[in-house]
Amino acid sequence: MSLSDELRDELAAITPRRRCCCLAELSALFHAAGTWHLHGHGERSLHLDVASPAAARRAFALLRDVGVRSELRTYRRRAFDRATRYQLHVELDQSATTLLREAGVVSREGAPLERPPKRVVGRSCCRAAYLRGALLGSGSLSGPRAPHLELRSTGREGAEFVADVAAREGVPLRVLERGAGAIAYAKGSETIADLVALAGASETALGLDEHAVVAGTRAEANRLANADEANLVRTTRAAHEQLQAIRALEGEPLPGKLQEIADLRLKHPYLTLSELAAKCRPVITKAAAHHRMAVIRELAASRDVLPARSTRVG
Repeated sequence: MSLSDELRDELAAITPRRRCCCLAELSALFHAAGTWHLHGHGERSLHLDVASPAAARRAFALLRDVGVRSELRTYRRRAFDRATRYQLHVELDQSATTLLREAGVVSREGAPLERPPKRVVGRSCCRAAYLRGALLGSGSLSGPRAPHLELRSTGREGAEFVADVAAREGVPLRVLERGAGAIAYAKGSETIADLVALAGASETALGLDEHAVVAGTRAEANRLANADEANLVRTTRAAHEQLQAIRALEGEPLPGKLQEIADLRLKHPYLTLSELAAKCRPVITKAAAHHRMAVIRELAASRDVLPARSTRVG
């Protein structure tokens, strides 16, 4: 099952508690997935076209609860994967017409509206219901790696309305025209998780957040491992060069402090400078140990036994 199907199944299990939320969810369903057909003698018909049986059942139940009759039909798409689609054909009687006008799907004159009036999403609960309907009607979600969410609309005005509804709840969406329609979309697990949680899909939001945390932890662990490896390579290379310089000066008298650090390096070829500094008596700092090693290297270079290398001694 795809992530889109899981999201729709979770959203379809939510029953609106208020009539205003039912109207907002139906409004979004009709604006996102509704199709009008004009017949002879001025007759019209309307149906909802959705991708999952869960969304179809949710729409059927909502229409039944508000007294509108509909008939559920199925068909197979001719293109792509020949997936089964679900259509709810609405009987446009007086009750249905009144509902569509109240939900902001049609105007007072009965003309289809591309976006509902603001009163439909006046409350926060209604805005959440509208986003839920939009997700059920035309939403798609991919992920959890590099998650991407889209809400399709027949025109830019409808997509901008969805984005405005989400923005009023603190979730930013972008709008993009695509072909004959437009989409409101979001990328990134945090924004998408906020949006689906607002619509009521807490399990999907939790899954996205969990994946983001695991991915972030793994990335940080890889970064630290790579940094440790790089540090180890630099330390090993520096120790090898120090050993070369010390062995090049064998038999030559060195001042006491230089001889001490040289003897420690020969005895402990794999220790870091900090660890060598801790073994000196008295204990010295890492900077002091670095300075002594730099002097030894310069002495070896001055005798033409090592290639010269400019070293800034702290």
